[in-house]
Amino acid sequence: MDNQPKRPMIDVQNKPDDRNKPIHKVGIKNLRYPLNVLDRKNRFQKTVANINMYVDLPHDTKGTHMSRFVEMLHERKPEVSLKTFSILLSEMKAHLKAQRAHIEVTFPYFVEKKAPASGAHGLMDYTCRIMGASDPDDNVDLVLEVIVPISSVCPCSKEISRCGAHNQRGEVRLAVRFDKFVWIEDMIELVESCASCEVYSVLKRVDEKYVTEKAYEHPKFVEDVVRDVAIALDADSNILWYSVSAENFESIHNHSAYAHITSDVTPVPSGAMPAKPIP
Repeated sequence: MDNQPKRPMIDVQNKPDDRNKPIHKVGIKNLRYPLNVLDRKNRFQKTVANINMYVDLPHDTKGTHMSRFVEMLHERKPEVSLKTFSILLSEMKAHLKAQRAHIEVTFPYFVEKKAPASGAHGLMDYTCRIMGASDPDDNVDLVLEVIVPISSVCPCSKEISRCGAHNQRGEVRLAVRFDKFVWIEDMIELVESCASCEVYSVLKRVDEKYVTEKAYEHPKFVEDVVRDVAIALDADSNILWYSVSAENFESIHNHSAYAHITSDVTPVPSGAMPAKPIP
């Protein structure tokens, strides 16, 4: 068997394709990978991300080289931050001979929070996502998204009830494009300040009393939450575009309440892509 001639290893991906159909996105999806993320308090935070990486494919090329996505990511370890996204997107296009590149990185981000009355410490986790895209002219578009749990009290229930009001947990999704760097913690704190009350991981009895009364004193519809977040972002010149949605997982209804606001398109810095959502 050792004396038999070796067959050449044919690179099937590089073979031509005659179906005349370009592919907009081709690559790898749901790759779990360790990651360092910039942390406002501790400089870096170690987490595990779920990563999608795509490029476009010309109409006359059969396939892309899937293993090269992982190789390029490995070369950038252990840090994949907003600062390194442009480099990685450029490398994806160069190595895979593509015109466009996309990357999506989703990860849990942990923030230490003190209970409001007792001061008990606990960790809250927030789902975050960084989306990046590079076009044929090497313009790079970056979007940072956070998902923040909140508590809300229904203003209508409070107004019409003899005592009490129904309340529920909710979830706010905030995505932004920005001029200069944005801390994840700043986005979280903005959202939480617009809710009836924050959500905590550790609550003693004195804390339960505090959050119950605070929420009751600050009733919010989902419409109120998204409007308050949007108004705060409108006043921030560093924010070029935003999308904010709120969903309340209703405690007395068999459905959720939902509201969404997207900002108007605004001028972006030289070299950036137009403000439009990444599909």
